[in-house]
Amino acid sequence: MYMKNITSLFATAAACLVLASGCIKEIDPQTSTVTEEQAGNAPGSFDNFVTAITNSLVGSFTYGGSSNYPFDYGYPSFFLMRDVMGQDIAVEDGSWYTTWYSCGTALGPQYAYCQVPWTYYYGWIKSCNTVISMAGEEPESDKIEGAGIAYAMRAMFYMDIAQMYAQQTYTESTEAETVPWVDENTSATDAANNPRATNEVMWAHILSDLDKAETYLADYERDDKYTPDISVVYGLKARAYLVMGQWQNARDYAEKAMSGYTMLTEDEWTSQTEGFNTPNDAWMFGVTFKSTDENILDNDADSSWGSQMIIEVSGSGCGYAANYGYPMRIDYHLYQTIPDTDFRKKSFVDFELDNMTEAEALEALEAYTDDPEGVLATGWQNSATGLLGGLEVKFRPAGGEHDNQYTAFTVAVPLMRVEEMKLIEAEAAGMLNESEGISLLTAFAQTRDPNYTYGTHTESYGGTATDFQNEVWWQRRVELWGEGFATFDIKRLDKGLIRSYSNTNHTESYRWNYGDYTTNSGNVHPDWMDLCIVQTETNYNSACTNNPTPQKPSSDSSEHVW
Repeated sequence: MYMKNITSLFATAAACLVLASGCIKEIDPQTSTVTEEQAGNAPGSFDNFVTAITNSLVGSFTYGGSSNYPFDYGYPSFFLMRDVMGQDIAVEDGSWYTTWYSCGTALGPQYAYCQVPWTYYYGWIKSCNTVISMAGEEPESDKIEGAGIAYAMRAMFYMDIAQMYAQQTYTESTEAETVPWVDENTSATDAANNPRATNEVMWAHILSDLDKAETYLADYERDDKYTPDISVVYGLKARAYLVMGQWQNARDYAEKAMSGYTMLTEDEWTSQTEGFNTPNDAWMFGVTFKSTDENILDNDADSSWGSQMIIEVSGSGCGYAANYGYPMRIDYHLYQTIPDTDFRKKSFVDFELDNMTEAEALEALEAYTDDPEGVLATGWQNSATGLLGGLEVKFRPAGGEHDNQYTAFTVAVPLMRVEEMKLIEAEAAGMLNESEGISLLTAFAQTRDPNYTYGTHTESYGGTATDFQNEVWWQRRVELWGEGFATFDIKRLDKGLIRSYSNTNHTESYRWNYGDYTTNSGNVHPDWMDLCIVQTETNYNSACTNNPTPQKPSSDSSEHVW
């Protein structure tokens, strides 16, 4: 879709960050700042502005203002936008995420879809800036915790977009450009001449925000896991130091973050009623879709995470994954590398089921779901490819509901789990002392696969990572599949892409093997993972440069031989 009126479209989309009692009006999309007068006159109190930061993560049509764009449901949608850019998710042609999967024209700065992350992230950042401005440099006691939440969330948002827009990571170049830094003190005049912050400047800002959050949230006790507390701040610091290659700090903060949490058991992972839809002792932070959300009430709940990721609702007749032909599937090769003794493999339907009779397939599906007839229909009758192999049942419908999508899609989605911290700890420890890292990684992996032995998953896909890091990366790919880390890891480890190989399940015309994926050379990650900045920003911000418009490969690659 060509973007004709991007300025007004952006302002309209960004202008409604949901509060408990209304909307924050008058957003300037170039500055993302708010005046004290605007904040004081807005509906609700300081606490409502704080609540708005996390409440606006899901539930509303923040980008388009209506249900016209089924990917317009909030923060978890960016998990899929990022993950489908790699190889671990195979997307059916015609999916709402095809633009990101196929390096579509709309990733260019003159097109509307390019605007999606800019609208969302700078809207969220504005919400944080509002709270920080209201709290002041020295928050009073009744505003300390709210300020801490705002600083933590602002750091998380900038951490995301710094990685999404930088062409090189922090360890590759501290001078690589990220995005313009906009805070509570950025004026409209400043914003008109606000260059993209370098990695060095951006990550210093992020750590400064997290330092303040760490201080302000030290004694905060949250009511639920939908608001960050000190453990989430520690987890965000662990993520930041991982990106920066500061291994001791990454390890230290990962260890701090894990305190009080326990890893998912096999029963919890595979639960047909609460699997990856309900916070538990492994979840550190999450979001939740409510029955009153626009994304659930409008458009038959099809503009929601559940519509894209939950396949066990065939009885409802709704859902892009279950009934409209566009489920997300695990990459065939990645699936084949998961041993049968690893319980995480149970999240994905075996490709062998497509060689069975209907009766045999129905019987086999009983190992994955209590709705085998529905899943069979999703794969063989409803999906664009007409196949069962690779369908995911990691993300379950709420309460195991199969017929009412308004209930089934009111799920929580994890934003941070203790398992991620375990893997950061292992990688960081191994970069300091490889034998110690191997020990930690082995202990982690054996909770998933008791037969695991180190050294079986070192495929490199190019890049300069060590064999040890490749082994950690494989664990991250399997453990965190669909949770938004694929692109970040590919860029951080500078990996190539392999979608074309014998028996691939990637869509024809998008079967690309990209980058120098057979050697240990650097700077090989796909250039479509370096997002373009929306043209409105560069039009009005004279100091803001842009990334080149990515060019997709002209044809499918010859098959890679593993």
